[in-house]
Amino acid sequence: MGIEGSLPPTLACEQSGDVAVLRLCRPDKRNALNIEMIDGIRRFFSDPPHGARAVVLAAQGEHFSAGLDLSDVRDHGPAEGVMHSRAWHRAFAALEGGDLPVVAVLRGAVVGGGLELAAAAHIRVAEPSTFYALPEGQRGLFVGGGGSVRIPRLIGATRMMDMMLTGRTYGAAEGAAIGLSHYQPAEGEGLALGLELATRIAANAPLTNFAVLHALPRIAEADPATGYLTESLISAIAAADGEAKRRLADFLEKRAAKVVHR
Repeated sequence: MGIEGSLPPTLACEQSGDVAVLRLCRPDKRNALNIEMIDGIRRFFSDPPHGARAVVLAAQGEHFSAGLDLSDVRDHGPAEGVMHSRAWHRAFAALEGGDLPVVAVLRGAVVGGGLELAAAAHIRVAEPSTFYALPEGQRGLFVGGGGSVRIPRLIGATRMMDMMLTGRTYGAAEGAAIGLSHYQPAEGEGLALGLELATRIAANAPLTNFAVLHALPRIAEADPATGYLTESLISAIAAADGEAKRRLADFLEKRAAKVVHR
């Protein structure tokens, strides 16, 4: 039995070829994230289904996730709060820093911890119903799932300040404009697009996908000299891989399609 057989009932996994789909399955609570779900997410991405080369992260119902299940933390003291936050950090680090590219399919509420989860994905697809919010400021809280690290990298620290201080929300189109999503499908078509993108990603050379997930973020955060050297090393390693040589030969011998605008 794979990891999908040991997930809590609030998560579900299915696999189609080399793409796995992980769904949040708590639609009656707008997919609010409790600690059981967080631990399941960690275990899934720490030990993904055999044969999967990309993941689509989606949700049942009308909402991606309304965030933290506040009943989880209502009685926490400081020490328990730290441990709870660190559990979220481990789960989302397994997602963001794992070996599989993740496409998140967003709709409805992407709020608080739901936005923190979405921000850990590598590509985000947002249907028109999507809206983003960080209501922690109005609830006497602060983000605890890595949002203060990841979200400013997407939209800038001052935009995040505005969301938390004033309760400002962004719709799908506004969110795309400021960097919260990459694609805007029609309503109801997000999952199909997510699967299409994940299938395309899964067809890439594995070493290239690994380099994009693990080397590129580190190069982007490094000082320029370190970044250039790291890029040279990764570029040389990738180009020397047998899969790269096969694909290059296919292109040079006109067996591979040229790049066109989609």
